[in-house]
Amino acid sequence: MWLSKQTKKSNPTSEADLGVTTIAGSQVGVLTKGEVRELPVFGPGGYIWQPANGDAVLVIKGGPGGEESCVAGKAQAAAEDLQPGEVCLYAPGGASIRLRSDGSVELKGRVRITGDLMINGLTCQAEKCGALGQS
Repeated sequence: MWLSKQTKKSNPTSEADLGVTTIAGSQVGVLTKGEVRELPVFGPGGYIWQPANGDAVLVIKGGPGGEESCVAGKAQAAAEDLQPGEVCLYAPGGASIRLRSDGSVELKGRVRITGDLMINGLTCQAEKCGALGQS
């Protein structure tokens, strides 16, 4: 009994922290309780994201003893006019893709298409869609 009182209680550790990126890119540096560098960045399947300096990010800890960490997400922007279940992908320059719950897709920004453009199953020919080289 007396031995159990002699052991030092371990400090509780969190399995996730909110941090701020200090080094941008695919292997980031993040400041949480201290700075950790070369953290891998994970995102949902089919989505590639690189945090910018100063982004508030979620750092998840794992592995034996919680010593391995990764950046798993960023504090999201205001949901503006999104309805529940809708998705918005956006970039700092203002471009965005919105997937609406009514089945519509909204594109914002300059759209460049490489490859074939099909509308209702028919290939759109450049001469019919607009002259090439015009802005």
